[in-house]
Amino acid sequence: MRAVEVFGVRAQLPSNAPVVLLSELGTKRLLPVWVGELEAASIALVLEGVTPSRPLTHDLLLTALDAVGNHHLIRVEITSLTDSIFHAALVLENDARVDCRASDAIALALRAQAPILVADEVLDEAGVIADEDETETSDEDLERFREFLENINPEDFKGAE
Repeated sequence: MRAVEVFGVRAQLPSNAPVVLLSELGTKRLLPVWVGELEAASIALVLEGVTPSRPLTHDLLLTALDAVGNHHLIRVEITSLTDSIFHAALVLENDARVDCRASDAIALALRAQAPILVADEVLDEAGVIADEDETETSDEDLERFREFLENINPEDFKGAE
C-alpha cells in the first residue's frame, strides 16, 4: 500500500465527467478516480474549506460512527480495480473493515483527516506519471473550480451514481 493525497477534482473533457486525482506521496504518479457528481461536490467542498449549513451524508456517517464509540475512521484503503471500478475499504479504530466505493472513502478520509492508501497493484495498473505542468494548479484552474461549486444546484445531481 502506498500513501496518496487528494491533488484535486477536475472535469474530464469532453464529457465533463468528474474525476478525483490522487497523488502518490513522493512521486509524480497520479491516480485518476472517476466519481459521481454528488461525490465530486462533497469532496470539492472539503478541499475548498466550505462547511455546509447542514451535515452532508459523509458528515453524518462520521458523526454516527463517533456516536457509537470506538469506531473512528483511522484510514481508507483503495484495494482493487476490477472492470474499471475502484473498490475501497474504511478501516475503523476497532479494526473493523467496511467495504465502500472509492469516492465515498475519499470524501470520508478528507473529513476525518485520515490517511488514504492505495494498493500497489492499483497504482501500477491505473496510475499515470504527471507532466510537470499537470502538478501545478493554476489560478485559472482554481477559478473554474470555484465557478463549478457556485453553480451547482440539486437538479444537477439527478441520476448521479
